[in-house]
Amino acid sequence: MASDLFEEINNALLDIQNADYQGVGRPLKQLARLLDHPDLAAVNETLTQGLDLEAFLTKDNQRRGGIGGSDTLQWPEDRREDLGIRLLLIRKVTQSPNDAFQFSHTYYATGSRKVINGIHSMNRQLFIPFVRDYKAYVLARGQPETKLVGPLSNRIFIVHGHDGEARETVARFISHIGFDPVILHEQANRGRTVIEKVEANSDVSFAVVLLTPDDVGRAKADEELEPRARQNVLLELGYFIAKLGRDRVCALKRGDVVIPSDFAGVVWEEMDTAGAWKAALGRELEAAGHQIDWNKVMR
Repeated sequence: MASDLFEEINNALLDIQNADYQGVGRPLKQLARLLDHPDLAAVNETLTQGLDLEAFLTKDNQRRGGIGGSDTLQWPEDRREDLGIRLLLIRKVTQSPNDAFQFSHTYYATGSRKVINGIHSMNRQLFIPFVRDYKAYVLARGQPETKLVGPLSNRIFIVHGHDGEARETVARFISHIGFDPVILHEQANRGRTVIEKVEANSDVSFAVVLLTPDDVGRAKADEELEPRARQNVLLELGYFIAKLGRDRVCALKRGDVVIPSDFAGVVWEEMDTAGAWKAALGRELEAAGHQIDWNKVMR
């Protein structure tokens, strides 16, 4: 599951507070990366619009130029500008440990000979209060489910019914373009139920669901039977929609099969004999963030 982004940010703050001189660089860069996460891009753009950090640092600040930690910053009174300037400042000082040490010595030094103590002081007085206020601002703008999305897996789950030819055709294509197809019955059982096996092998970045006419069904006894996908296929389709999101699930429909109305909005393509479905699947993978070699797709 995706980790809560603010939990990851708080972990970075804890790591900074506990770091020594040699180890503080990693959590500083981690904090910078998390604050510039794509999920926060719109908020960050709003906060920093029209702000000039360098002008802020050189104007109206009390610069005594003496003892470390004696200089002070005159923060804007406007809430948006205050958050925006603090965000720009944190971006600046987390680029490298040297920048952080220099800035913390100027504004947050504690008088200790240990330069790391200046970083810890800056973390307590600048970073932690900023993250608290920043989180409140983000949540107030209706974005309470900000997520951190991990690196894309090369594994693609194939949900299938009884059509072994369709399954193998898709699996060969996925392998051909450089991905690792995951087919449930090829995975070890280890005494698990089917749904437990699905959960155990769901560390994938994308799912391809084969809707093939393996069953028949009808809504009422007096209606005609209709070709439908197997129940396990529909269950796993719903599972991967919930886990990965609709944009990371592509259904391939082969033959005459009824598409459940509940799945309206899910991307599905005809698995035609001419092979146009390969380009369609390639486009969906690319849109989901994968690098696609189109020479292989069209070969």
